[in-house]
Amino acid sequence: MESRILHSSSSCCYSSLGTVNRYRFSSVSSPKPLSVSFTQTARRRTKVSRVLSMSKKDDATGSLTYKDSGVDIDAGTELVKRIAKMAPGIGGFGGLFPLGDDYLVAGTDGVGTKLKLAFETGIHDTIGIDLVAMSVNDIVTSGAKPLFFLDYFATSRLDVDLAEKVIKGIVEGCRQSECALLGGETAEMPGFYAEGEYDLSGFAVGIVKKNAVINGKNIVAGDVLIGLPSSGVHSNGFSLVRRVLARSNLSLNDALPGGSTTLGEALMAPTVIYVKQVLDIISRGGVKGIAHITGGGFTDNIPRVFPDGLGAVIHTDAWELPPLFKWIQQSGRIEDSEMRRTFNLGIGMVMVVSPEAASRILQEAKNGDYVAYRVGEVINGEGVSYQ
Repeated sequence: MESRILHSSSSCCYSSLGTVNRYRFSSVSSPKPLSVSFTQTARRRTKVSRVLSMSKKDDATGSLTYKDSGVDIDAGTELVKRIAKMAPGIGGFGGLFPLGDDYLVAGTDGVGTKLKLAFETGIHDTIGIDLVAMSVNDIVTSGAKPLFFLDYFATSRLDVDLAEKVIKGIVEGCRQSECALLGGETAEMPGFYAEGEYDLSGFAVGIVKKNAVINGKNIVAGDVLIGLPSSGVHSNGFSLVRRVLARSNLSLNDALPGGSTTLGEALMAPTVIYVKQVLDIISRGGVKGIAHITGGGFTDNIPRVFPDGLGAVIHTDAWELPPLFKWIQQSGRIEDSEMRRTFNLGIGMVMVVSPEAASRILQEAKNGDYVAYRVGEVINGEGVSYQ
């Protein structure tokens, strides 16, 4: 294995390959572990989507579910509960580590079986944006500004031209989130991956003042949910997407029904990086909680930022369902509840804000500064309901 390391950087950059010792972060120990505010980035989604087999026969008549496609969200939730017994405090979108007057906030993720479509479409220069987005969008939910990013690129045989395309996307993702690409690891493992395929994971670290951390503790009934639009499926739910594609009569080169691109282009649209927009909105006050809508959709992710006893009502007519999600639901005959628990449905980030902040944000959106929707409200009673 070869590490790519930059010891110091103030801008997004990348070092040349060099043979050095592999390095890793050691675990943190403390004589008073319960006094440390430390959350691990353990998602409610599970990563079994990486090993999905598409050989299961599909009768093309029933309603598809994420579990049918090999991903069991409930199993992932159960794993989080078990890990919580060993490492109390997990379950947030990012892990918080105290450092003086600040918290370092860390996140890690991959892009799942979206990589399978990258192999099929030959689109490799944007998948790195997805990789960066999945981690920096997690840590910004705490109000943290990303500082640096590291990547892990694994393949059976290193194709330098292909790897360069992937890393180009990582560089772009770091540019968009204004963080440094500090380094990474290239792992060449013959016989482990199929020829021409690779796997990716990424790790981001950011910082936020302790007195400015966004943690949802002051959310109350009557607060407003503001949704920021996604660019498409982002990087979750692709095991189900691929099952739908296999059932449909369309190929990745066909036009997306109701859309303006091919199906492959729509599915490969890179994940939106919300860092600049979210930090700008936070700087003007009134933001109490932020949920990154990843695996688990609205149903599982929004409650993660609420205090006990609070839930949300979502107004499904507050935004128009994008054509891509309409095609997925219709082609897979997927129930509304399954769509809401699997996909972002066109909203990639949800902010819980005061009514006053909501008015300001919506006015700015009306002025054309950005796009945002009032997607719901906080209510008494736990869970997410839809109207």
